[in-house]
Amino acid sequence: MTGYPGPLRRRGPRPLLLHLTRAMLSSHASPDGSPSSNAGLPAWNEADRALLAGIAAYRRHPWRRALADPPAIWTEGGSRMLDYGGDGPAVLFVPSLVNRAHVLDLAAERSMLRWLAAHGMRVLLLDWGWPGEVERGFTLTDYVAGRLERALLAAPGPVILAGYCMGGLLTLAGALRRPERVRALALLATPWDFHAQGAEQPRRLAALLPALEPTMATTHSLPIDVMQSLFAALESDGVASKYRAFGKLDQASERARMFVALEDWLNDGVPLAAPVARECLAGWYGENTPGRGAWRIAGWPVEPERLDMPCFVAVPARDRIVPPESARPLAARIAGAVLHEPAAGHIGMVAGSTGERVLWEPFRAWTANI
Repeated sequence: MTGYPGPLRRRGPRPLLLHLTRAMLSSHASPDGSPSSNAGLPAWNEADRALLAGIAAYRRHPWRRALADPPAIWTEGGSRMLDYGGDGPAVLFVPSLVNRAHVLDLAAERSMLRWLAAHGMRVLLLDWGWPGEVERGFTLTDYVAGRLERALLAAPGPVILAGYCMGGLLTLAGALRRPERVRALALLATPWDFHAQGAEQPRRLAALLPALEPTMATTHSLPIDVMQSLFAALESDGVASKYRAFGKLDQASERARMFVALEDWLNDGVPLAAPVARECLAGWYGENTPGRGAWRIAGWPVEPERLDMPCFVAVPARDRIVPPESARPLAARIAGAVLHEPAAGHIGMVAGSTGERVLWEPFRAWTANI
C-alpha cells in the first residue's frame, strides 16, 4: 500500500532497550531526579515520541554501504591487509579492534583512504577481522608482537604506520618493536592517559570486570552489546539527543545519509577477545598502565620516549571518546612530534564532512615533508 513507511531493517542503536529505558527515565525525571508521575508508568511525552520517530526513521532508511573492498595482499586468520593502490610512499592504517575497519572508507565521498590513494600515497589497511576461535584467546601481545608485526613484514618496504584510536596504541607498540619496518608514525585520536580527567569513572568501568567474567568465560569474548553498554555509560543522553535530531532531518539529504552510514558502522561492532578485554578494562582503565609507563607488550614497556622517527599526533579538539586531555600527553612524550589539533570530533576528523580539510590534507602534507 502506498503512503506507508518501509519496513524496519536495522537493530540499532545497540543495545536498544538500554537506550530507550535511559531516555525515558531521563525525560520523565523531575529536577530533583525523582519520577515526575505519581501514578505508575508515566505517559509518553513529546521527547519520547521524537526519540521513537528518530529511531524508526533510522531503522527503515534505505541507505546501504555499497563500496567493494579492495584486494587483500596478505591474510592471517580473520585479518587482511587491503591494498587501496596509489603511487607514492606506503602508509599502513591500523584501526581499533572493537569496530569495523571501514570507518576510514565509509562511503565514496567520505573515504580518507581512497582520497589519499588519489593524492600521492600507496594506501594499505589492516582489517583485524572478526575474532575466530584462535583470536578469542589472543592477548594484546598476540595482536602486536604477532599479527601486526607479521603484517609489517608483509607490507611493501618500510611504511608510514598510522593508528586510529585504540589502533594508535597498538601501532605505537609495533613501531617500537619493529623500527626497521616503520619510517614514520601517525597517531590519530589515540588515548594515553586514561585518568587525565579523573580516575573515578575509568575505575568504575574496571570494577565491572568481575560481573563480566561469566559471559567472557562462556563466549571467550566481550560481546558487542556488552561493550556498547559500557560505552553508553560514558555519556548521559547523547544517543537519545542525536536520534531526536535525526528524525527531524530531510531523510533524503546527504546529512541524513551520512548519519545512517556512521550509525551503521557504530552498531556493527566486533567482539573483543576476553584476554584483551581484561587487559584494557583492568590495565588501561583501572590502573592507567599506559599513562603510568607500566603497559607492557611481550614483557617490554611501551615507552614513547624511545621512538626515533618522525611522528604526527592528531588530537581532535571536540573528541568525546578520547578526550584531548588523554591524548595530548602522548605527543608531549615523543621528541619532535608534530601535534595537530583539528576542530573536529573523534569520528568527524576521519569521516566527517570537514575531514578532508581538518585531517586528510594536513596528514598528506606532513608525509610529503618527512
